[in-house]
Amino acid sequence: MDLRDFHFIMIKPTHYDDDGYPIQWLRSAIPSNTLASLNGLAEAARERNALGEGVHIHLHAYDETNKRVMPGKIARDIKKRGGKALIALVGVQSNQFPRAADLARKFMAEGLQTAIGGFHVSGCISMLDEMPAELVELQDEGVSYFAGEAEDRRLDQVFRDAWDSDLKPLYNFMADLPSLGGEPTPILPSKHIQFTAGSHSSFDLGRGCPYQCSFCTIINVQGRKSRFRSADDLERIIRDNYEQGINRFFITDDNFARNREWEPLFDRLIALREKENFDIKFIIQVDTLCHRIENFIEKATRAGVNRVFIGLENINPDNLLAAKKRQNKITEYREMLQKWRNHGATTYAGYIIGFPGDTKEAVLRDVEIIKKELPLDLLEFFYLTPLPGSEDHKVLLSKNTWMDPDLNKYDLNHRVSHHPKMTDTEWEEAYREAWESYYSDEHIETVLRRAAAHPKGRPGNKLFLMMWFKLMVQHEGVHPLEGGYFRLKFRRDRRSGLPIEHPLVFYPKYFWQIVSKHWASVAAVWRVHRIYKKVKASPDRRSYSDIAIAPMDKASEEDLAMIKETRGGTEAVAKSARDAALRKAGKERAKASASA
Repeated sequence: MDLRDFHFIMIKPTHYDDDGYPIQWLRSAIPSNTLASLNGLAEAARERNALGEGVHIHLHAYDETNKRVMPGKIARDIKKRGGKALIALVGVQSNQFPRAADLARKFMAEGLQTAIGGFHVSGCISMLDEMPAELVELQDEGVSYFAGEAEDRRLDQVFRDAWDSDLKPLYNFMADLPSLGGEPTPILPSKHIQFTAGSHSSFDLGRGCPYQCSFCTIINVQGRKSRFRSADDLERIIRDNYEQGINRFFITDDNFARNREWEPLFDRLIALREKENFDIKFIIQVDTLCHRIENFIEKATRAGVNRVFIGLENINPDNLLAAKKRQNKITEYREMLQKWRNHGATTYAGYIIGFPGDTKEAVLRDVEIIKKELPLDLLEFFYLTPLPGSEDHKVLLSKNTWMDPDLNKYDLNHRVSHHPKMTDTEWEEAYREAWESYYSDEHIETVLRRAAAHPKGRPGNKLFLMMWFKLMVQHEGVHPLEGGYFRLKFRRDRRSGLPIEHPLVFYPKYFWQIVSKHWASVAAVWRVHRIYKKVKASPDRRSYSDIAIAPMDKASEEDLAMIKETRGGTEAVAKSARDAALRKAGKERAKASASA
């Protein structure tokens, strides 16, 4: 038999830091969900002999956040083994596109077919009338694009075209979003997991969102109609990963509380944990109304959910309305967070800075209100960013409004537009000082005291996570979600257009950065560890209380600064009362109708 070889090289690119070096770590935080999903789909294509019985498909996966990608070496390895190849730069977000483009050009120069997929390509094709210049330029050089999702055996077509050396300029599946039920397990081999936290992986159980947030790209890339995996799919994902020692998972669904199959999914996880003694834990993302779903929080924590990301976004109702995030009700925030706390879950939330009504003073005042009145553990801040693929980006583009042309900055950690009220300096100061305020030693102590007061509070875990967030921003200059342990830099991997530094400049500077950052981190950890020991040793730690965690009636809640001092707060309370009255009247009518 004539055995032939086809190499499918999947690369999840990182993005550049402000000095032009790829952001890489000896150990990154968590594996890429896109890489795991595509690897699972490619494994299935290999098993069904997508290129015919006579072709061996070889799969190679690279997560550039923890593994150096060297196009020349990869090309030499392929040529040595023989056969044809396709380089796939996967899950490429807007901030990763410049790095993806640099890698693509290097692979093309080696004579290797190259394709790019992910949110930047899909978002631009979904929302823009014309493909932006950076996409057109790269396509003209021979790079192919994949827009949409690769389920439903769509890789087969791409594989066949690559095998025939006939890749199409664009594979556009944006108008045909596939079902997720019965699709292959998102999984990475354990050899890749060892370069992350060690026992963590990620997967999705649903895609799509019915909401209309103007800053969001998900609704325009994954669609407004929700699609879900089944409980059987979930169990297979858990068992396949558990077999190779992976037992901690981030479920990447944008809002798990909107998954209409949430209860069967949680029930299946509860069965695995309580009947088969699976030691599994989860991070999920939910909205601010999840506590209104009967038994949702109770079953989530029984299923192993111990960390919850909440799309808080802001505490100003006017800002939320301007962003079309009407589903967020500030009158629900406190009750929702307290309920998660009572069930032992660590809560963290995203907070967007730069809505049209914001000022520096208002932002910092609101952060102080959150610190005092909401029982939130972790808070991460983002610039309001017109991401390509969002409604905000399309509107600014149509108005010819200035947006930073450097896509590398579109990581939510850099300012890329101007603000109607704040100067550029004020906006940047508000962002920086918000981080400093929330992660001050004083507030870290407050969060630890709240945790120590609860039997399920896990103050040690809170301390680790808060310091991770603090140190990544303060000493590494990156957002905590793209952080890791021990920063790696390679002199010759610098961004195209920037000079390669002389060894006598690069290596002493790199060494000094390592030493100074580690020294500063050790000092900070030592300082807060003393706070932690003091809190743990306090004989009255169980009796600690403050406004955020204390029980409070509705009348008292209406006197909170979150209600009285934010734009639209009073109106939000009045609307909440009207909605409650309508719900009560509806229930009474239904009851009367049933008894008639």
